[in-house]
Amino acid sequence: MANNKHDTEIIVIFTERFYILERIKMHNNHLFGKGKTVAFLTLGCKVNSYETEAMQKLFEEAQFEIVDFDSKADVYVVNTCTVTNIADRKSRQMLHRARKLNENATVIAVGCYVQAAKDVLEQDSSIDIVIGNNKKNEIITILKEYYQGKDIEEGSVIDISKEAKYEPLMIESVTEKVRAYIKIQDGCNQFCSYCIIPYARGRVRSREEASIIEEVKNLVNKGYKEVVLTGIHLSSYGIDFERKESNLLSLIVKLSTIEGLERIRLGSLEPRIITEEFAKTLSENSKFCPHFHLSLQSGANATLRRMNRRYKAEEYYEKCELLRKYFDNPAITTDIIVGFPGETEEEFQESKQFLEKVAFAQMHVFKFSKRKGTKAESMPNQVKEEIKSERSNELIELNSKMMEAYHHSFIGKVERILIEETVEIDGVQYQVGHNERYVKLAIKAENDMINQIVTVKVLKSLTKEIMFCEIIDCYFNSFILR
Repeated sequence: MANNKHDTEIIVIFTERFYILERIKMHNNHLFGKGKTVAFLTLGCKVNSYETEAMQKLFEEAQFEIVDFDSKADVYVVNTCTVTNIADRKSRQMLHRARKLNENATVIAVGCYVQAAKDVLEQDSSIDIVIGNNKKNEIITILKEYYQGKDIEEGSVIDISKEAKYEPLMIESVTEKVRAYIKIQDGCNQFCSYCIIPYARGRVRSREEASIIEEVKNLVNKGYKEVVLTGIHLSSYGIDFERKESNLLSLIVKLSTIEGLERIRLGSLEPRIITEEFAKTLSENSKFCPHFHLSLQSGANATLRRMNRRYKAEEYYEKCELLRKYFDNPAITTDIIVGFPGETEEEFQESKQFLEKVAFAQMHVFKFSKRKGTKAESMPNQVKEEIKSERSNELIELNSKMMEAYHHSFIGKVERILIEETVEIDGVQYQVGHNERYVKLAIKAENDMINQIVTVKVLKSLTKEIMFCEIIDCYFNSFILR
C-alpha cells in the first residue's frame, strides 16, 4: 500500500510538470506577444488602476492584443488588493476565475496581495506567476523567462521594506475619457495600527518631478483636461528627496503652468499637510479643484490614539476650518472606521457628534476588518460584528443627509462641468460630469459635449447623487481625445 501511494504521488507530480512543460513549449512555438491576447483585472485603489494602465502599455509594446477579462485570453493579469479580508478573498476569486476562462492560459497575480501572501499564492495551482510590488515594470521580462522555462520565483517578489527606489512606470492613455490618474508616490511610513499597506507597499518612494510633468504634458496633448495626483500616502510626496524644496505643493504649482491642462485634483490627504501656506497657495491657483479627501477614521481621540493616527480631532477640525477660510464651500470628504477594537458606545457617539460638527460633503464608512500582521489584530476588546453593522448603518444614514445638504447648497449657483459621459435616467438622455468640487451634475443631452467644459446653473436634484442644471455657456477646446 505504501509503495502504491508513493507511486501515485510521483505520477501526480510528473503529470503536473508535463502540463507545465507543454504550456511552455506551446508558447515557445510562437513569436513572443505577436498573435497573443492578454486580459487585465484591477482590484483596489487608483494607484493600482494606474499601474494596470502602465502594464497594459508594456504588453502592447510586446505586440499583445488587449481583450476584456471575460474573454478567452492567452494571458490573464490580476492586479490584486489586500486592504481588507474581503479584498484578499476577491483577489483569489478573480485568479481562479481566470483559470476557468482558459485552462491553458498563463495566469499572473501581481500587487499587494501577492506581496502580503506570496507563499499562499505560490501553492495555488490556478496561478502560474506571482509578481510583487516594485516589480510590475519587469512583467514582460518575467513572462519571457517563464516561457523559456527559467526559474522565476527568485526575485519576482522582493523585500519591499528595503526598497528605496520608485518603480519607473508611465502611461500614454487611460481608460477614462476625460480624467487621468497620475501616480506620483508609493509606500507609507505611518504604520496605523489597523493597516497592512506599509507592509505590502514598503516605505515612501517619490517619483521625480520631471517624469510627472512629462507624462502630464503627453496626456494633455492627447486631449485630457483633468489630472488627479494619486499615491499610497500622497501627503508624503518628496520627503525622501534630498532637495527639500520638492514637495506636493511645489509640484502642483509647476503642473498648473502646463498649457491646456484645465484641472488638477488630489487623492487622499493626511490632515497635517493642510497649512496656511498650503491652503492660501492653492486657493490662488485657478486650475486647482477644491475637493479635499482628508482621512479621519474616527472623531474620538481615544480611538485615534489606538489607531496610531498621530493627530487629535481638534487639530483635524482646525484644518477643515482653514480650508473653509480660503475656499468657498470646499468639498471635504473622509473615511471612517467603525467598530475599531475598544470602541465603546461613548467613543462612537463622540465620533458621530464630531462628524456632524465638521459637516462633510461625503463620508466612506468601513467596518473594522482584522488584518494579519497588524497591531490591531491582537488588540483586546474586539467589537462584535452586529455592533459594527449597527454603527455602520447609523453613519451611512448620516452620510446620506450630509450629501443631500451639500448638494443642495449648489442650487441656484453657477458651476462648470467637465462632461464625461451620457447616461439615461427614467428614459431621458443626460450628459453628466463633475464640477471642481466633484459634485455630479447633469444637463439634457442635446449635443455630444463629452470632454468639454460647460458653464451651467444648478436647478434641482435629479437623483440622490446627481444635480440637474441648465446650460449658460460652453467652453470648447480644439483638442479631441485620440
